Formats: sequence, structure tokens, C-alpha cells
Amino acid sequence: MNQKADDSKALESQPAWLQSYIDSPEKQKQLYNRTLMVVVISQIFGGAGLAAGITVGALLAQDMLGSDRYAGVPAFLLTLGSAGAAMLVGRISQRFGRRMGLGAGFLAGGLGAIGVIISALTGNILLLFASLLIYGAGSASNLQARYAGSDLATPTQRATAISIAMVSTTLGAVAGPNLVGVMGQFAVSIGVPALAGPFILGAGAFILAGVVLLALLRPDPLEVAKAMRVVTRKDEEHISIENTPLDRIKNRGIVVGAAIMVLTQMVMVAIMTMTPVQMKHHGHGLSEVGLVIGIHIGAMYLPSLITGILVDKVGRTAMAIASGATLLAAGVLAAIAPAGSMLILIIALAMLGLGWNFGVISGTALIVDATHPSTRAKTQGTVDVLIALSGASGGALSGMVVAQTSYTTLSLAGGILSLLLIPVVIWSRSKST
Repeated sequence: MNQKADDSKALESQPAWLQSYIDSPEKQKQLYNRTLMVVVISQIFGGAGLAAGITVGALLAQDMLGSDRYAGVPAFLLTLGSAGAAMLVGRISQRFGRRMGLGAGFLAGGLGAIGVIISALTGNILLLFASLLIYGAGSASNLQARYAGSDLATPTQRATAISIAMVSTTLGAVAGPNLVGVMGQFAVSIGVPALAGPFILGAGAFILAGVVLLALLRPDPLEVAKAMRVVTRKDEEHISIENTPLDRIKNRGIVVGAAIMVLTQMVMVAIMTMTPVQMKHHGHGLSEVGLVIGIHIGAMYLPSLITGILVDKVGRTAMAIASGATLLAAGVLAAIAPAGSMLILIIALAMLGLGWNFGVISGTALIVDATHPSTRAKTQGTVDVLIALSGASGGALSGMVVAQTSYTTLSLAGGILSLLLIPVVIWSRSKST
């Protein structure tokens, strides 16, 4: 009864501009296309900011701390900061719209990158750790932006819309690592340590992404989606769906989608974090590290358009199983790669990115399918907290595992862990029949 009363009140209080979108499918379509365009632009910048920090974060910490044991700490802090920011971005988005939530997150990430640069200049390790936490806000916003493109999508468009948002990250994400050498040289020329150079790029990229969203994401897609859902609910108010099998299926969709993304993120971050350290130990330079990580990040995002179509056409669960199989193959290949073989390492890291791509798009589509616009952003923020925490765990443990055993053991363990995706999917299918 309270929900009906709230919906009736919302219907009566809709502003004229919002009502015009509710009444016009053509305007809804135009806004959907415009939203995707704005998200694409912001994600190009956001991808560059994200990739810059991922590429050299471990190396910067290794250089400042003088030990490999804590090389995974930057990934842990970045993803831990991303977890806290995901919750805040989700709640701000739920209350004030995607524009405010995502824009604020990117701007905070830019400030964190500036803090990293200052810490490298001053040799202040505590400032480095604090700045990496704040830098994680940019990562959280980069990931949550994929939801903004799907707010106005139909069920058969959702995975494709998510994939468009993700594939646009590729341009910046691939450029970022490959500019490591250039930014390092630029940093040295202005008196900044070379390893802090990519964070100069990260600061500018995150701030630009935030400005683009704040300036251009109008009208806010989530606000329009919530208003449209109120009308739909009003039209169907004679049907009670609470505590029905459909309601339980939707809740299960959230659990399964979250589990897929959590496992995928943990495996990917663990192996990716220690790859630059492994390469440095075997004589590879920053440019070679940038190439491998650039290809890896390209594989994370570039296949998204095809993946989105497959998720919409073939199905969410089939692509989740494909994710587990691909991550397993990546872990095994990284484990058996000869120390000096760039080619095999590139293939392994590309497969690692592809497996992540399959898992994130299929899991995200399941979450969007199972959420209502009135609570969607908050739920998505909570799920992204779990994703970030799983990445933080993978990043933190990866350095310790390699220090105590080897990179080979880490890669094999990650590949085997990814197999858990298969029983999760089987459980979801058996319970829904």
C-alpha cells in the first residue's frame, strides 16, 4: 500500500519536462542514444585514468618500499578505495542521479592521482597509501558508468548497452599503459619521479571524465527510468508481484550476478597485479610492461560489443561458463610461460582480460535484469563494493603468495578458482526450473 501511495504521489508531482519523456517513446529513444554518447566520451577519459594507475602502482610501491612482499598493496588500496567509493557513488546516484554520483566519483579519483604524485615527490609512503584509496573512486566510477547506459535500455538491449559503455573504455585504457614511457620521460623533465608520470595522465583523465558527465549527462537517465517505471507500476497495480516466484527469481539473479563478478574480479586482479613485477624480475622494461598490460586491458574492454550481443542472444549463464573456462586457460598459460617469452605472456594476459569481460558483462546484465529503477543504483553500488573487495583481496594476497611460492603457483591457483563459476551457474539454473 505504501508503494502504491508513493507511486501515486510521484505521478502527480512529475515536472513537465520529465512528463514529456514519459509520454514520448521517441524522446526516450533519443535520450537513450544521447546518454550512451556521453557515457562513451567519459569512459574514454576514465579508461586512461584507470589504466595509468594499474600499470605502475605496484612498481611505485616496490620502489618506495624496497620490497616485493608489499607490491600488491597498491592494488589492495586502490580496490579497497573503490569499494568504499562504489557504495557512496551508488547512494549518491540513487538520490541525486547518475550525473552527480559518477561525476563526483571521477573528480575524487583525479584528486587521488594528484596525491600520488605529491607522495612520490616527497617520499611519503603514508600519503601514497591514502592517495591510492581516494584514487580508487575513479575506478569505482569507471565501473559503475556501465550501468548508466543501460537505465533506459529494453531487456534485449541491456547487455549491448553495457558493452558499448565498456568498449569505449578501451581507447583510453589501451593508450594509458602505452604512454607509460612517454609520461615517465615527461615527469622526469619537470622534476617528478618517472613512475609517478602515469598518474599525471590519470589525474587529468579522471577530472575530464567527471567534467564531461556533470556538464552533459542531462536529463539524468536514472531519473527518467524511475519515472517511467512509476507509470508502468501504476498501469499494473492490480497485479501483486511481492513474494511471488518471480520476485524470488529476481533476488536470485542479484546473488548469481554478484557471485560471477566477484570471482571474475578476484582472479583477474591477482594475476594482473603481479605480472609487471614478474616481468621486471626477468629483465623487461617499462615499455614492455606497458605493452603487456595495454593488451590485457584492451582484451578486458575491446571485445565488449561482441560479448554484449552474445550475452543478449546466447544467454547470461552460457557466457558466465565461458568466462570460467577462459580464465582457467589464462591462468594455466601464465603459469607455464617461459620467463623471457613476451608472446606467451601477452596471450595469457589477453585471455585473462577476455575471461573478465565475459564475466562482468553477463553478471552486470543479470543485476540489471533483477533490479527496479527505484533501488537499482543503490543495489548496483552494493554489488560493486563486493567486486572491489574481492579485487582488493586478490591484489593484497597476490604479492604474499608470490613471495612465499611463485608467480606460477599464483597463476594456477587463480585459474582453478575461476572454475567455481560453473557450479554457481548450475545452481542458478537448477533452482529456477
